[in-house]
Amino acid sequence: MAEKIIILDFGSQYTQLIARAVREANVYCEIIPYHKEIDFSEDLKGIILSGSPFSVNDPNAPEVDIRALASRRNILGICYGAQSTAKQFGGRVERSAKREYGRAILETRSEHVLLQEVPETSQVWMSHGDSILKLPDNANVLATTSSIPVAAFQLNESGINEILGLQFHPEVYHSEFGKKIIRNFLYSICGCKGEWTSAHFITDTVASLKEQIGDKKVVMALSGGVDSTVAATLIHKAIGKNLYGIFVDNGVLRKDEFAAVLKTYAQLDLNVKGVDAKNEFYHALSGLTNPEEKRKAIGKTFIDIFDQEAQLLSDISYLGQGTIYPDVIESVSVHGPSVTIKSHHNVGGLPETMKLKLVEPLRFLFKDEVRRVGQELGIPDDLLFRHPFPGPGLAIRILGEITPEKVDLLQQADHIYIQLLKKHGLYNQVWQAGAILLPVKSVGVMGDERTYEFTVALRAVTSVDGMTADWAHLPYSFLGEISNEIINQVRGINRVVYDISSKPPATIEWE
Repeated sequence: MAEKIIILDFGSQYTQLIARAVREANVYCEIIPYHKEIDFSEDLKGIILSGSPFSVNDPNAPEVDIRALASRRNILGICYGAQSTAKQFGGRVERSAKREYGRAILETRSEHVLLQEVPETSQVWMSHGDSILKLPDNANVLATTSSIPVAAFQLNESGINEILGLQFHPEVYHSEFGKKIIRNFLYSICGCKGEWTSAHFITDTVASLKEQIGDKKVVMALSGGVDSTVAATLIHKAIGKNLYGIFVDNGVLRKDEFAAVLKTYAQLDLNVKGVDAKNEFYHALSGLTNPEEKRKAIGKTFIDIFDQEAQLLSDISYLGQGTIYPDVIESVSVHGPSVTIKSHHNVGGLPETMKLKLVEPLRFLFKDEVRRVGQELGIPDDLLFRHPFPGPGLAIRILGEITPEKVDLLQQADHIYIQLLKKHGLYNQVWQAGAILLPVKSVGVMGDERTYEFTVALRAVTSVDGMTADWAHLPYSFLGEISNEIINQVRGINRVVYDISSKPPATIEWE
């Protein structure tokens, strides 16, 4: 059994970043709500307590019995987790006179192994409204900052394991040696070996899939995206041709995408059937202009077509899906102990008559881990590192009614945009880029002729995870070149504009 760390989530916005930092250290971890029962199996090496939007002094503040946890495993409390630890063991935590948010300079006061190879002064990231004003009697200060007396501490309690607390957030990028501190906890304190790698994941997952599926058959809807392709490749390694993939052309894919993706699937030796259903989707979208109605029409049509194709297969027992970890993490509500479970399925809302069991080989991986596994599996980088693309495709990048003619215009413009980004080495510098066809026509002059044609907006953003995004500052000369190329090559478009809105307040997609 692989070694494991549990992160108890108290509702912090940074909890997933803690998990990613642990995974980057090649140690497997899982996030669970603070009130959920912990499985203290032999592979569990330590417990991390997350931050929280609560104050530890709130009457309804989330709480766990830290002494009981520490009687069984080593504990690292981060921000709220550290404050809760200090308070439970007799310390004093009070509202700070001034909320500390942003960069601070950490000053180490100890040679404790947690701070091994951390300089005497280094930058850390603070985000807290409370401060630990007095530590429990049996605690030592490990580090301070200019504004708080306790930035890190160790609790010396006989008969229990190591208990450590950090007032700052080591998991965020701005904490210079934060990842090193987390590694020190994992390796030097919890005794982890760091065996969580892409190669080990593939070996373990394929073995598990073989055991789970046996000689049964799996059907899977493929989108041409990273998650479904990596999931399908793993399932294929386990059961070969007993995986039946279905890739549907919904009429709103990128230019030449249907043929290109099928070619890649053939190179990967996947058993995939391509279904040209453009006309069915165009019929379903006819007359619709509301974004939500367009999304629903695409979703329903896809389900109908997938169901039809699946019915042509016999003896199917499982449905394969590319669900990843952020889609299934149970997140703690900041307003109380209730739990909200995010659910996501590539084929959401499948007919109950299918009665298929789920196979989700990626459900414990983050997106960057999925890409690393994909590289290990030999999936081409062109597919693995493509920009995110919305499920409803170009249908939500064409504002207003969808027609085949508008799709053709946008496919051409978008293709020119993406190819020039790649040509100029800018594609990998932006998180997502795409063209949007506006329901706006304007007068133009081309040669001696007046034109009255469509306008295209170009969108490019920089981001880490899509939750927030800034507009990409592409060079003016590059934007000028794209404008010329689109207007000269795409008959029907005579004006190009660039979107300089950030998220928030805008969204990345226009619909």
